[in-house]
Amino acid sequence: MRQFDHEKLNVYQSSISFVAWGTDILESIPKSRAVHSQFDRASTSIPLNIAEGNGKFTDSDRCRYFDIARGSALECAASLDVMVAKRLIEKSSADEGKSLLNEIISMLVGLIRANSTERKH
Repeated sequence: MRQFDHEKLNVYQSSISFVAWGTDILESIPKSRAVHSQFDRASTSIPLNIAEGNGKFTDSDRCRYFDIARGSALECAASLDVMVAKRLIEKSSADEGKSLLNEIISMLVGLIRANSTERKH
């Protein structure tokens, strides 16, 4: 089966792995909690924006979507902190998720720098 270009990106594969990891976290949190929906939407946004951005033709369009994916990853990190503060998950779980997010954010920053003339430094 033919792969789409975004499926070849390590950052996309890592973001899909994070969604799977996050699904296990979400199963332990009541859907009635605001952080459940927020974390679900933010984690889902990461691979969707990577895929959409990778399909754009201009560097600025690609960077805009990669920036959104990066913002969603940061939102996920904050959501994990909120879950710990509300005693919905253990700190060790949040730390595991943040480790995955750090890798994703680093790769996204690399993609942004590779696609942006004004953000090479």
